[in-house]
Amino acid sequence: MDLITVNNVSLRYGGQKLFQDVNLKFNSNNCYGVIGGNGAGKSTFLKILSGEIQPNEGDISILPGARISVLKQDHFQYDEYPVIETVIMGNKRLYEIMKEKDAIYAKPDFSDADGIKTAELECEFAELNGWNAESEASSLLQGLGIGTELHDKILAELNGSEKVKVLLAQALFGKPEILILDEPTNNLDVNSINWLQEFLIEFEGTVILVSHDRHFLNRVCTHMADVDRGTIKLYVGNYDFWYESSQLALQMTKDQNKKKEQKIKELQGFIARFSANASKSRQATSRKKLLEKISIDDIQPSTRRYPFVHFEMNREVGNDILVVENLSKTIDGVKVLNNVSFIVNKGDKIAFVGDNEIANTTLFNIIMGELAPDSGSYKWGTTVTNSYFPKDNSKFFNDVDLSLINWLSQFSEEKSEIFLRGFLGKMLFSGEETLKQAKVLSGGEKVRCMIARMMLSGANVLVLDQPTNHLDLESITALNNGLRDYKSNVLFTSHDYEFVQTIANRIIEIVPDGLIDKQTTYEEYVESSILNKSI
Repeated sequence: MDLITVNNVSLRYGGQKLFQDVNLKFNSNNCYGVIGGNGAGKSTFLKILSGEIQPNEGDISILPGARISVLKQDHFQYDEYPVIETVIMGNKRLYEIMKEKDAIYAKPDFSDADGIKTAELECEFAELNGWNAESEASSLLQGLGIGTELHDKILAELNGSEKVKVLLAQALFGKPEILILDEPTNNLDVNSINWLQEFLIEFEGTVILVSHDRHFLNRVCTHMADVDRGTIKLYVGNYDFWYESSQLALQMTKDQNKKKEQKIKELQGFIARFSANASKSRQATSRKKLLEKISIDDIQPSTRRYPFVHFEMNREVGNDILVVENLSKTIDGVKVLNNVSFIVNKGDKIAFVGDNEIANTTLFNIIMGELAPDSGSYKWGTTVTNSYFPKDNSKFFNDVDLSLINWLSQFSEEKSEIFLRGFLGKMLFSGEETLKQAKVLSGGEKVRCMIARMMLSGANVLVLDQPTNHLDLESITALNNGLRDYKSNVLFTSHDYEFVQTIANRIIEIVPDGLIDKQTTYEEYVESSILNKSI
């Protein structure tokens, strides 16, 4: 059943065309992941679907009676309201009835007309499952990690992460037919993300979302809506299927005719394997039938550009990498590191995980010599040359009056403009972009520059603190592949599940009394953590 139909939608800002003649249908029981490069218009498209923005041409048709729920981005909009009440506001009509009923019952001169009106309201209230509203809101909040002790507090009393969860619970409340979610996993911990994944897999309506979390897209999505060059095309399958099949199709178009037959067989085999795996997944009921009908013609090569990320070592690292002994550090009266000790072995790619990001950043700043510990010590091996990607890169760009070429030249032994332009081209800076002032770059562009700096270093140990922040899916994928293929040690943090899972062979979590250190995959670590918390 078509819940949303997009009819010939076009949108322009000034003379710039963002969308042109977009025609799509979004069905119930499906989850659509909206993907596209930075600035492609993903969030704008969600606003068009929700009615927040009107297109220049065309229209959006919603099935009569279908209720749309949207994840709000204004974290201060409901600061004066109690948490439970804020969640119930997700069903606007139910909330209106509740307030209207309360106002009538509070009247000192309750009339016969008031009695008739309240009877009508009570009937509609029951139809909207109003008697279970508070218990449903409470259940959603607890699933997202907001305990009952917070439910009666004013929203202003909660921290930023807790507010995000309340607003997400508000969007999910009352079983809407259509859910529109822009970056729903931002600021969520692993347990909350897992809960949300299960909720969306079981959700019977239509979900349309934007996310940079590839694991999340793979778990919940039945379709991808690809925003590319002013058009939006729907593809059956999750993100991995879209990415792998589009790359195979692109290679097929580049190869000579004599190789095309082999590439066609590879693509057909890939579709068959994915279809078989998808049929076993929880959200596969509708997807399996569609996958069985996919033909080669349904797969289109992506025009998306990916940076080239490849790290080379100037020399191989020896057996002694890093020894950390009893490091402690207190910041603003809070002890963030407490006798932390570990040894980094040759070949270790260590992900530092957990909710205590301050502890991870503090540790990285100490071992990279940017912060002194209160006590304890660390020692790098004599063969180690390291390169650091800090979470805050502002000191590299603020008050720096340099073009992009000259900025990168600071970190390169090779100073020729041809070399620097070629290198910047690998990071998707070309032509006049290379002359842009480094200090005016966007967040994602600055991250790509910092990655380029690390690539030029020739270091044999890489330390990266949240490098996936601000990056689009294409850049995350390229960095992911570059670090996965790197032949030496990596110490890193990231919120991206797939990034951690495919790079790390060891997991460390800093806890109040030291750390948890396991030689395992991230998936196994998360599963064991969830199991331990449930016991």
